[in-house]
Amino acid sequence: MNDQRLRLDLTELAEEVTVVDLRDRALRTSRRLGIQRVAATSAAALVLIAAAAGTAFAVRPDRSPSPLPADSPSVTASPTPTQSPSSTPSTSTSGAPNAPSSGSSTNTPTVEFGMLFYGPVEVTSEQTWNLRSWRPGESPVRLLAMPDIAMRGNSGVSSDGHRVAWVSPENELFVSDVDGSDRQRVRANVDPYCVGAAWSPGGRQLLFRELRSSGGPGRYGVVDMRSAGKTVSWWATEPEGCNAFWAVDGQTIAMTTDYGVTLYGADGRKKRVVPGFAPGGWHTRDIVSLSPNGSRIALLRDRSPGDFGDGARDLRVNVVLDTRTGKTIELPIGGRELRQVYFQTDGSMVVRVQSGNGYAVLLVGEDGRKISETAEPAALKDMQILAVVS
Repeated sequence: MNDQRLRLDLTELAEEVTVVDLRDRALRTSRRLGIQRVAATSAAALVLIAAAAGTAFAVRPDRSPSPLPADSPSVTASPTPTQSPSSTPSTSTSGAPNAPSSGSSTNTPTVEFGMLFYGPVEVTSEQTWNLRSWRPGESPVRLLAMPDIAMRGNSGVSSDGHRVAWVSPENELFVSDVDGSDRQRVRANVDPYCVGAAWSPGGRQLLFRELRSSGGPGRYGVVDMRSAGKTVSWWATEPEGCNAFWAVDGQTIAMTTDYGVTLYGADGRKKRVVPGFAPGGWHTRDIVSLSPNGSRIALLRDRSPGDFGDGARDLRVNVVLDTRTGKTIELPIGGRELRQVYFQTDGSMVVRVQSGNGYAVLLVGEDGRKISETAEPAALKDMQILAVVS
């Protein structure tokens, strides 16, 4: 009875047990352990290879890479550009004479040539002349025509290069776009010889000198070209000066006085006299250009009084001076004859020099170092630079 009961219990227990294939389980376990061993072995091998390679490079640090086979394509990795390409010619100082060292700050803005405007030099029988513009790397462009005496004697180009002003032989102040469009008569009874038309920075204002009813020189005025009625602000003082040139800072105006140069504020009040000029000594008649802060000036300096002829400007330059000390600023022109200098808004200079039978223009940084040089087109040989704008 008890034996029978035991057999039944064992039978029921056997039916509840799941049969497991221990062979398959053993094979899977063996395969997993084998993979782990292979991975460990491979890692160890890589460590040994790396160690061996490191030892080899340590022993032979000057070893060059093996050359590619003759039929293998050569591949050069190009560096990622740090800025977008530009059509503007490069003004890199690399390799240029008197160039700054390559260790100079890379945050310095690129110095470039502005637009150069040209007009005639000599008196001719022509009644009108065309203003011309040129930028290195481009061709000269013929612009508006204006009376000969206005072109040579009193015309002025705005600092943005868009507008030109002049005083006609009838003593009328005109303004137009440089191509001759949008011509406007601004004022009458304007002195065409003493001041002409001097633009303020940004081209908002024009400094002029009024003629009295008797025909003599009168007060100085500044006309606001952006006001509806072309409003004029009159100076409270009447400096005995001519040939006004407005510095980029808007705070300094240089004028020729007696035999030398005096600097005035934007309101006409005297600031200081440039030293070194005196009767019987150095003198000048025309101011050609003034640095942005009024610290340097470009002009023609000589010792012969001469005369003013027909009132045409002489825009030649033979010296750049420090306006506080009167000392000469050296320029990197390589022994060639200096002809003209114009300061740009960033303090750099466009320097025109005699070069063989023609001329060349140099771009000189504010620090006095030459940046680049370009031959001037032969078509501009018999003309002079009237203005340089950025």
